[in-house]
Amino acid sequence: MSETTPAEIIVGVDTHKLIHAAVAISALGARLGSTTIPVGGKGYRALETWARSLGPIRAFGVEGTGSYGAGLSRFLREQGHDVFEVNRPHRQLRHQKGKSDSLDAEGAARAVLAGQVTALPKSGTGTAEMIRHLKTARDTAVKGRSQAMLTLKAIIVGAPVALRV
Repeated sequence: MSETTPAEIIVGVDTHKLIHAAVAISALGARLGSTTIPVGGKGYRALETWARSLGPIRAFGVEGTGSYGAGLSRFLREQGHDVFEVNRPHRQLRHQKGKSDSLDAEGAARAVLAGQVTALPKSGTGTAEMIRHLKTARDTAVKGRSQAMLTLKAIIVGAPVALRV
């Protein structure tokens, strides 16, 4: 990460299935504000607008860029922002400091500010990702077929003798 000017902000995001919680901090570590947004294009645009209202954006730190945060991280990267993948905090730290979406989002922002995270999220649109999705679909279909066969065999074994012939 390049040098950060004091006016720039860093936004941390704790992602969930239906809503995302975000916290903005200054380059000096002061908490500037927090918000929650609905998942989806409208919410993503609202997050970006909110962040821009606080100052120039240095970077976003997003938890779960491979799952619930995938859409948000893709959107932010398409808008030209630096996005870093932030791991969930360790359970021991979460237990000591408490657990809330706002605290997790602030922790994500502070991890980016401290330079603890350097991983960039995967695009999710490359050849490898598409092959992974196809393999998952195939594996699920094979498992479903196997379960159906086992169920039919169990029905046959448990059926009355007159029906098994």
